[in-house]
Amino acid sequence: MTGLKRAGHWIGGGEAPGGSGRRSEIFDPATGEVAGHVDLASAEEVDAAVAAAAAAFPAWRDASLTKRTQVLFRFRELMHAHRGEVAELISSEHGKVRSDALGEVARGLEVVEFACGIPHLLKGGFSENVSTGVDSFSIRQPLGVVAGITPFNFPAMVPMWMYPVAIACGNAFVLKPSERDPSASLLMARLWKEAGLPDGVFNVVQGDKVAVDRLLEHPDVRAVSFVGSTPIARYVYETGTRHGKRVQALGGAKNHMLVLPDADLDLVADAAVNAGFGSAGERCMAISVVLAVDPVGDELVGKIVERVGALTVGPGDDPESQMGPLVTGVHRDKVASYLDTAVTEGAKLVVDGRDTPVKGGATAAETPGFWLGPTVIDHVRPGSAVHRDEIFGPVLSIVRVSSYDEGLEIINEVEYGNGTAVFTNDGGAARRFQNEVEVGMVGVNVPIPVPMAFYSFGGWKSSLFGDTHVHGTEGVHFYTRGKVVTSRWPDPSHGGVNLGFPTNK
Repeated sequence: MTGLKRAGHWIGGGEAPGGSGRRSEIFDPATGEVAGHVDLASAEEVDAAVAAAAAAFPAWRDASLTKRTQVLFRFRELMHAHRGEVAELISSEHGKVRSDALGEVARGLEVVEFACGIPHLLKGGFSENVSTGVDSFSIRQPLGVVAGITPFNFPAMVPMWMYPVAIACGNAFVLKPSERDPSASLLMARLWKEAGLPDGVFNVVQGDKVAVDRLLEHPDVRAVSFVGSTPIARYVYETGTRHGKRVQALGGAKNHMLVLPDADLDLVADAAVNAGFGSAGERCMAISVVLAVDPVGDELVGKIVERVGALTVGPGDDPESQMGPLVTGVHRDKVASYLDTAVTEGAKLVVDGRDTPVKGGATAAETPGFWLGPTVIDHVRPGSAVHRDEIFGPVLSIVRVSSYDEGLEIINEVEYGNGTAVFTNDGGAARRFQNEVEVGMVGVNVPIPVPMAFYSFGGWKSSLFGDTHVHGTEGVHFYTRGKVVTSRWPDPSHGGVNLGFPTNK
């Protein structure tokens, strides 16, 4: 136990070691060894965090937009200054390589920068003389205590999709990060305090289902944002709304790349490898299926295999590593099980990630840690398990199709609708695709079409439960509610009683 880290909670402006007696292990994915423990909150500890947020909310709600913006700017500068430290924590607990972790922090900071414009984003409308001597105007006000439940694959970026906008709008926030990589959330809490955020406006409760359920049921929590798998997203949405909460729950994905015959296949191969194997495929926007329209399949697969063979798989803190391990041994084993399943379903295992050499070790299957190298499976049948399921690992499936129409039909029949891409040099085909595909985020010759912070992130179908997407203007609307005020300041010389229904005059 000596020397192991311990991650607790952050409640009311300070660290709060857990008192429930329940803990979970934090692993170093590169070695498979236990690196520390995280406290798992009881319902009472969640209540304490919500109470701290509720106590801080009135003063923060009434803080001027100038004050809120000043705090956000200071937080942005502190996060930027400490980005290397945040990336190191992400890499050590999640496993992604340092460059990818730094990219995650950078994309999260874009939302902080967007939220720094909150004075403009909260402007309402005003109409003078809607009736004689009567003016009408709209305002947006914060909800109160709001919560975010975030996944393991982006322990810094996804929380930053939520809390900067929520806090800028005047809410108090309770974050429940993944228990697999909890340390980044505590560093961010310390930076919020250093930036001058009042105690209690930002809180962190580590935990599992106990903490999630309590947040979903707590009467003082007004809204919940969630990112994770579809079954849990559905549960969060149904449970939260049943308890009267506003909920946005982003679920899973099975993202397809449609490659038309006129596409630049070198560009496509680079994009497929980058989007399929970055962060070991543990991205909700990862490309996991390539739909190759005849006759490009054989040539494209050859180019992909060539690039995969040149990748360096190794520990996240090694600057030469391009892809790290998966987050846990259980998850690695689940992902690896699809390789044999694919073969039994008639697909061809072109590159077996279990045989990939790991820098400083032997093959992925023989090296301690949670390793699985880039895997390419060709001739995958639509509807098979490897095509249908969200594998969430470094497994790229190639589906051969005869036409654009067949490829589009396959994409639209999938349960998920998070992200997709089309690669072509035909502008008309691209425009048709973006119009006809039933997916929330579309890339045209862009493999990972994650919107910039001033747009909103979210999918269709079983990739989203709720009415609003994350960050951007939809995020501002999610964390506020509208109010319309109709006012009249009558001349004291006029008045009198009139029991009739008020009408415009």
